Amino acid sequence: MLNKTVRATLAGTAISLASFTAASAQDLVIGVPNWPSASATANILEQVIETNFGLEVELQNGTNPIIFEAMDSGSMHVHPEVWMPNQQNLHDTFVVENGTVVMNENPVQANQGMCVPTYIAEQYDITTIEDLTDPEKMAIFDTDGDGRPQVWIGAPGWASTVIERIRARSYGYDEVLDLEEYDGTVAWGALGTAIEAEEPWIGFCYDPHFIFVAYDLTYLEEPAHDPATWNVIQPTDDPAWLENSMASTAWNGATLHLHYAANVQENYPEVAALFDAYEMPAEVLSTMGLELSINDVEPADFAAQWIADNEDIVLEWLTN
Repeated sequence: MLNKTVRATLAGTAISLASFTAASAQDLVIGVPNWPSASATANILEQVIETNFGLEVELQNGTNPIIFEAMDSGSMHVHPEVWMPNQQNLHDTFVVENGTVVMNENPVQANQGMCVPTYIAEQYDITTIEDLTDPEKMAIFDTDGDGRPQVWIGAPGWASTVIERIRARSYGYDEVLDLEEYDGTVAWGALGTAIEAEEPWIGFCYDPHFIFVAYDLTYLEEPAHDPATWNVIQPTDDPAWLENSMASTAWNGATLHLHYAANVQENYPEVAALFDAYEMPAEVLSTMGLELSINDVEPADFAAQWIADNEDIVLEWLTN
């Protein structure tokens, strides 16, 4: 339950919402991408909005393109965690060009790249991206014995997976490693199993993420990001996207932003104000993933407990 200060603040908010039409089913629809922190955040937003604004909120699973297209058409209203620049093409289309989607300006700073368990980095001297082009070093990742080592580059449908395939070609380690794509939960399960047995594992990593809370991991060193070495073309834009793309230096960091449909500003201005004020500490996103993925906490249960334990953060969203 929110404390008396929050309830008093919300009493005034409730009065200002009197002009809204009576809440009906699915006043707002929150898109839920397929990773743990996004699911937890979606549930937190759902519960905060329903409790404080009296609206009906629905959660719907969707990929990044589906959620953006739905926000554009008005059938969805929120994407809780958009990775930039991974989703730059969607951002440019719907935020910059169409003006139908709004980006929250309170980002979480993030990192991404290839990583290995630290014991692998130390035992086998695998510390740089160039090591991925060394067949002798990479032989330990031939887990199925077919003579070709494997590396997980991400899940199908992730924009980062497309870019990691480009990066593999640009650095040349696609000639040494089989580039594998499968669901993130499978990859993180395999990572946990490998670490428990102190066996090899290599793959795409990003943080904030629970794997950096649960395990000791090392990002592979790369040349510093140089925009002149990056020319990323999406498969939807060019049949020869891979051949015509390049990304031969490190990622230029990353930021995570909530995005929401612009029509929320007109239809539910107080909710839009909450979306604009929304800000989530980076370490919370890692904790979300740990609780949902490792400790098997249900997203709705995590959300309810987190709201109860963090009334000060929720109050900031509601009053700023």
